[in-house]
Amino acid sequence: MTTTESTKSLTKKELNHRYWSFFWRSYAIQASWNYEGQMNMGFLYGIAPVIDRLYGDADTNPDSLEKKKEAYRRHLAFYNCTPQTSAFVLGLASSMEEEYAKNPKEFNPDSINAVKSSLMGPLSGVGDSFFQGTVRVLAFGLGLNFARQGSILGPILAIVISAIPSILVTYYGGKYGYTAGNKFLKKLTSEGIMDRAMYLVTIVGLMVIGSMIASMIGITTPLHMGKSFKLQKTLDSIFPQMIPLAFTFLMYWLLKKKVSTGWIMVICIVSGLVLSVLGIFA
Repeated sequence: MTTTESTKSLTKKELNHRYWSFFWRSYAIQASWNYEGQMNMGFLYGIAPVIDRLYGDADTNPDSLEKKKEAYRRHLAFYNCTPQTSAFVLGLASSMEEEYAKNPKEFNPDSINAVKSSLMGPLSGVGDSFFQGTVRVLAFGLGLNFARQGSILGPILAIVISAIPSILVTYYGGKYGYTAGNKFLKKLTSEGIMDRAMYLVTIVGLMVIGSMIASMIGITTPLHMGKSFKLQKTLDSIFPQMIPLAFTFLMYWLLKKKVSTGWIMVICIVSGLVLSVLGIFA
């Protein structure tokens, strides 16, 4: 389907096909997990059919190849979210891609990744707490009681109780993200408030990235003088998580200098080992 065709009304069958696509592909979102982008390859796999449908074949649309490359690169940005709630993000991002394909001059494509970044933290917090911390504990706790009695219902109940909320949230999350996303985007573009919305979600996205730096990078220093002066305590009183933030800025600077990720990993490993042996970092 080309860009012009994407504006046509969709049949119920076509809509259901898209909802199920978000459903199945969100379950494969961790199949190509990597340390640099984490689930970005899985997210690209989930949204690739939408991109291919929007821009068609290179033979019929000369600009389609470059537009596809642009969209593929856009969705290779860092992404990490609970798989079940990722269907909602897939649906919403797909509706935004369709809006950008229809109005490339009026729609800012940077807003797509800004929205994704702003949703990762809240949806992961809710999703992980609900599915990993609540549903799984209850399901396998109940299943364990039956299994201890030698009943085959133990593993069956554990799987069924875990699967039902997962299936419902994943399917209806993708459906709601796509349908509500289209309505929401039309309202934003018609009232001219997309720029303000993008500004707000960018702020939220930066807050999420900042919290990830503080929670995922655990670098401290054991340096001290006597019993009274501890460098880490002093740094925390001035600026909490100062060392992880400085380390992140160093990695960003190396990326800006076009240093390859392979060399950056070598620098991290070697410097971490050396500074740890010297007692500078812990």
